[in-house]
Amino acid sequence: MSIRPLPAAPESLPAAVTDSHTHLDATEAMTGLDPAAAITAAATVNITRLVQVGCDVASSAWAVEIAEQHPEVIAAVALHPNDAARLGDDLPEAIEQIEQLVTAHDRVRAVGETGIDHFRTTDPDQRQLQVESFAAHIALAKAYDKTLVIHDRDAHDVVLDVLAAEGWPDRVVMHCFSGDVDHARACLEHGAYLSYPGVVTYKANAWLQEAARHTPADRILVETDAPYLTPVPVRGKPNASFLVPHTVRFLAELRGDDLTELCGHLHRNCDAAFGAW
Repeated sequence: MSIRPLPAAPESLPAAVTDSHTHLDATEAMTGLDPAAAITAAATVNITRLVQVGCDVASSAWAVEIAEQHPEVIAAVALHPNDAARLGDDLPEAIEQIEQLVTAHDRVRAVGETGIDHFRTTDPDQRQLQVESFAAHIALAKAYDKTLVIHDRDAHDVVLDVLAAEGWPDRVVMHCFSGDVDHARACLEHGAYLSYPGVVTYKANAWLQEAARHTPADRILVETDAPYLTPVPVRGKPNASFLVPHTVRFLAELRGDDLTELCGHLHRNCDAAFGAW
């Protein structure tokens, strides 16, 4: 993979904000920006904390290492639904390894990203593996009092069905929220936090912007999912945590919020969702 240049940093936010979902490992692979530099770059624009998210056993273990090295970072560990779908008979062993990470490290605050993805996984048997993996991750979050971070792509109804069957954990974050107002309400009824990435800034995503307008101030989060989902006005370039201000400013204008007050809500909501750090 050739290294892709990052865009310039935006103006700093007036108050601290947390990137509630990022992939420092993938960002480094795409851009050459190492984790320490990424954390420093984010801090210069008042993105002072990051949630580093694992997608398989190896990246989850790496997330724990980074969180233990950097106090600005906490870890979420899990099997991404598309990774779970490919594991076949090895799925139970991989889930056991995730459980070991959850129990062995206090820097692990969340189980995620787990969930259902019907965009990239179409085979019925593999989709069933996603359901089994999601149910197992829900059980881990409940057993060890961790926040559940959900990946939901083209699978809103299935995600809600599995949660209804297994029972909602006390704290749930809908990563990269992509639903409309009705789906937002269905999640909010269970106290979920809705995390908005850079795609909320895209002109075509009017339904998502409407959901963001109707998300209560105490349930809204912001994220990069870096190095993906880069916000306007730097869409098309790699993403990184230091670009969060673009999304925050868009959300403040969209919602009619005072920028400083919105920053405060976003930061405090991460404390409520993941615990202070």
